[in-house]
Amino acid sequence: MTRLFTADEIDPLAMGAWILGTGGGGNPYLAQLNLHQLYRHGKTVSLIDPSELADDDMVAVVSKMGAPLVGQERLVDPEHLARAVRAMEEYLGKTFAAVMSVEIGGGNALSPFLAAAHLGIPVVDADAMGRAYPEAQMTSFAIGDLKMYPLSLVDCRGSEAIVTKVPTWKWMERISRAMVTEVGSTSATCKAPRTGAEVKEWGVLNTVTKAIGLGRAVMAAQAAHTDPVQAVLDYEGGIRMFTGKIADIDRTTTGGFLRGAAKIEGLDGDAGDVMELAFQNEWTVAYRNGTPVASTPDLLCLLDTVSGEAIGTETVRYGQRVTVVALPAPAVLCTERGLQNVGPRAFGYDMDFKSVFDT
Repeated sequence: MTRLFTADEIDPLAMGAWILGTGGGGNPYLAQLNLHQLYRHGKTVSLIDPSELADDDMVAVVSKMGAPLVGQERLVDPEHLARAVRAMEEYLGKTFAAVMSVEIGGGNALSPFLAAAHLGIPVVDADAMGRAYPEAQMTSFAIGDLKMYPLSLVDCRGSEAIVTKVPTWKWMERISRAMVTEVGSTSATCKAPRTGAEVKEWGVLNTVTKAIGLGRAVMAAQAAHTDPVQAVLDYEGGIRMFTGKIADIDRTTTGGFLRGAAKIEGLDGDAGDVMELAFQNEWTVAYRNGTPVASTPDLLCLLDTVSGEAIGTETVRYGQRVTVVALPAPAVLCTERGLQNVGPRAFGYDMDFKSVFDT
């Protein structure tokens, strides 16, 4: 079915997507404000179930691309996202029937809504990760070995570029990342267009609805003064891994990524232990007292212990009271091909993936 995405769903979507972003995807706050503003000015967006797409419908896959920290300082106008879609239409000589996000995590969950408000086409209730990841080859479409080009890019100065052909998904990542870095480590992009059939077969489906529900669960717990972290675990079937205080943060923006690690000193039942969360835009590996205990593609989420709200790799600060939780990954990410693209070795860690949910 196709339905109106209502203004009162904006905040739950942002909250749920920020949790699913596993530290990345960009803080949704500015996108939230932009979408509220568009709705106040009379713009609305429809949400379409993937099953409603015709097999030959053209779907635009949009995102803001770059280092999350830069995205807090150098804003991307919603019109840039729409322009990236229009530039792709001009190149293809075809029009899109709908738009979707490359990742449901963080601010990029709202990117298709910002574009759709200007384009007048619906948003698909799906994405290509079920979370957030930093690189082009880390999508379900790449795992499915679908075509990886063309790509359009628009920056805040109005520069536009089209990548017309590349040999592999990794080359798409290298070339587009170099372009984004040159324009200031943030831009709007429209990824390789997908057909309705491809979205239905290889997309991670109904993730917008999932993020809205997760956000509402946290907001309900906050209103009832119950444990919002537990609300996240109950909604997603997650595991509470560590509770403590941020003792140190090492963070560097380099090569279009935000890289580093956060050190957490244990509190309560974890007192005396230390957890370190390594990240490349998103949290990738958790170490307890120096031993790896969890990794991508399991969703490693850093939550404010009191509010249950997500803390991103660009917003984590010394002294914050935090809880680390793990949430289950979409099945496509845990396949043999999926682990080649998004497992710990894909990020340079000499370790095999073992899910915390395999007991």
